[in-house]
Amino acid sequence: MALSSVSRNVMKKVLAVETPEGAGALVRRSIGSTNLRNLSPFLMLDHFHVKQGGFPDHPHRGQSTVTYMLEGASRHEDSEGHKGTIEAGGVQWMTAGRGIIHAEMPVHTAGQPDPMGLQLWVDLPEKAKMQDPSYHELGPDKIPTAYPAGPDGPLKIKIISGQSHGVTSPVNPVGGCWYFHFIFKNKNTFFQDIPKGWTAFIYVLKGSVSVGSETIPHEAFHTLVLSAHGNETGVSLTAADDNTEFVLVAGEPLPQEVHQYGPFVMSTPEGIKQALVDYRRGQNGFEKAHSWKSIIGN
Repeated sequence: MALSSVSRNVMKKVLAVETPEGAGALVRRSIGSTNLRNLSPFLMLDHFHVKQGGFPDHPHRGQSTVTYMLEGASRHEDSEGHKGTIEAGGVQWMTAGRGIIHAEMPVHTAGQPDPMGLQLWVDLPEKAKMQDPSYHELGPDKIPTAYPAGPDGPLKIKIISGQSHGVTSPVNPVGGCWYFHFIFKNKNTFFQDIPKGWTAFIYVLKGSVSVGSETIPHEAFHTLVLSAHGNETGVSLTAADDNTEFVLVAGEPLPQEVHQYGPFVMSTPEGIKQALVDYRRGQNGFEKAHSWKSIIGN
């Protein structure tokens, strides 16, 4: 760690409790729950485990959805003509913009693990909410990896977006967002730079992690909201157990209100009303709302 490095600290800690959702899904929701409603630009974080069923045709407007598969696989298909399979270790970064309809159907294969992953919703800047949809999709072998202490060292970092230790992801999200998956072999400490003023959080997947000068580690399934003081240049991270894994996500907070109605996220109540009208009438991005049906969801 450089002498000028000043670590952020944990400002809030939320346990994501596993809750049944839909037909056959178990979800641990932290961001977007009653305990952590607002964390601009982040709208929702779900750690999902799907034993059966899926998520057939549904619309989105005004946000990006980021699906990162940890185990198993999930198929997707949308009204813009995109379709494919997100395999374990792969990511799909879908920017809904002014409107898209898609289906997400987990793949259930005998002898293979049930689909499990993270889905993050990221708010879009006001000017991007009515732009055309866009996609970034990377298979597990296309996500770049940083090894701060070398390939044989104690840590590797999968860089889903942003940059870490000299390695940059090809994903360039609308509005800007850094998304890293830290994988520790054994107990160790590293420092990760984070742009000043950005909102940042950690979600612990396995093991436990200490932040800054803390001596008591945080265990799996906790979301840790980090401080964002002007003199803090990043965060010091200590794996307190072998095989600790967590994601670290950071983004620039947006100077706008959040109004949400299901999968529609706008900056004003009038924007939500217009989204409902557009979807009902099949216009302004939802032209295929009443004619398009996915194959995988039907």
